[in-house]
Amino acid sequence: MLQATEAPTRGQSRYGWLAAALRSRILQGEWVPGEAIPPEAILAKSYGVALGTIRQALSLLVSEALLERRHGKGTFVTSGLGGASMMRFFRFRQGGEVQTTPDSRILSRKCRLAGLDEADALGLPAGASVIALERLRSIDARPCLLETLVLPLPMFEALAESDTAAWDDLLYPMYQRVCGVVIHHAQDQLSFGQLTQTQGRRLQLDKGHPCVRVQRRAFDLAGRCVELRSTLGDAFSFEYTAQVR
Repeated sequence: MLQATEAPTRGQSRYGWLAAALRSRILQGEWVPGEAIPPEAILAKSYGVALGTIRQALSLLVSEALLERRHGKGTFVTSGLGGASMMRFFRFRQGGEVQTTPDSRILSRKCRLAGLDEADALGLPAGASVIALERLRSIDARPCLLETLVLPLPMFEALAESDTAAWDDLLYPMYQRVCGVVIHHAQDQLSFGQLTQTQGRRLQLDKGHPCVRVQRRAFDLAGRCVELRSTLGDAFSFEYTAQVR
């Protein structure tokens, strides 16, 4: 049972306090993404609360997508986003079939100071350093997506010197494996524009060719923005379906 000092503050519900305590344990890495947390009965006993109270706390964390329930198996720490594929916005085909995971090649990597807008978006102080990446994604050796990414340091320090040729085609699982950073959710904003000469050359398209730009902010389990990404693709290959109910 917890110490007496570890108790709800005035005005705080008991299940809200429990949710905060469990959230802290998740963010500190006591239970890793994809791992099952202890059964409800064990948690209730360890905290000295009723089973209904622990269930309320867990339901709150499920609603926040920090936990997920698997029928007949238990409650697990969310595994976060996998690829969070940009390909849902585009339809590039290989042999008549849609390929959802393009090959990836890092064109450039450099460590530099964050711009004012980048620092603000990433919650960094003025003068903080970031890793800036340019990445080309291809299907059947044909370029399809051109991306620029900005990652905060020292959080992604392990990527600053590693061999980019050995990087995975999907970055989010690699972030988790190499840097211990779990991408929990992301926000995408779409707009249309025209390719510059350099962008067109990268994508084997003409200067001024219509393009779709996807601006992404990706967030970790603690809700911090940890990746800024801009993805360019051929506007004529754009296809996005949404269900409205």
